[in-house]
Amino acid sequence: MIPPFNYHTHTFRCRHASGKDREYIETAIQTGYQILGFSDHCPWVYENGFVSTMRMAPEDVDGYFHSLEDLRREYKKDIQIFIGFEAEYIPELMEGQDRLLADFPLDYMILGQHFLGPEDQSTYLGMPVRNDAVLTQYVDTVIEGAKTGRYLYVAHPDVIHYVGSKKFYETEMTRLCKALKETGIPVEINLLGASDGRHYPSDLFWHIAGKTGNACIVGFDAHTPKQLINEHGKTQVEKLIKKHRLSLSEKPPLAKPE
Repeated sequence: MIPPFNYHTHTFRCRHASGKDREYIETAIQTGYQILGFSDHCPWVYENGFVSTMRMAPEDVDGYFHSLEDLRREYKKDIQIFIGFEAEYIPELMEGQDRLLADFPLDYMILGQHFLGPEDQSTYLGMPVRNDAVLTQYVDTVIEGAKTGRYLYVAHPDVIHYVGSKKFYETEMTRLCKALKETGIPVEINLLGASDGRHYPSDLFWHIAGKTGNACIVGFDAHTPKQLINEHGKTQVEKLIKKHRLSLSEKPPLAKPE
């Protein structure tokens, strides 16, 4: 039931994943994937010298593309490889990010909103939060980011761990789902979260997405080569899709690279 492609794959460069680039590709081929997209956590350029411990450093970008371009050529008869990034939408940092990536053959980006501002000034949204204003800001930010046209889809749209009013959550997430449907951007059912028993995928969020009729895509969010197999995660996601009658995209959203 899960289509044979994945666009949410990390590498050791983000500092919390492991495995060689080649191992991810060979595991994907052995598992029957037709497409593998790499989307490691995209660097930000901080003028104050801040160094993130959860994403690629700017100086690693060249090696990332060099390695994956070489492997794409080597395995072109076996699988399609795309090279991208997962990134937040943070308006004040976008110009620096664009300059950093301008000379690289970037295939795509996915929107994974882990923070609402620069990482050194913000709280990780996966931590429990009761403040209604934070949820509203999250929804506003994701909608604004989606409307830029920069992103292929929204990764784990339910990553924000809001523990306040259920009614308020329904109101805000309905607003998000409707806006994303209007924009034509799919929402990702995060297979790693389903496998690990995280607070996402949120049953309530996917109930809303099912009612709204959002286009959905499965993202493995693989941080090790073995997580590209993840049969337990597949089972959990398939149950979620069936329960909420989700509209799963079976067509790959990217064309074959030339």
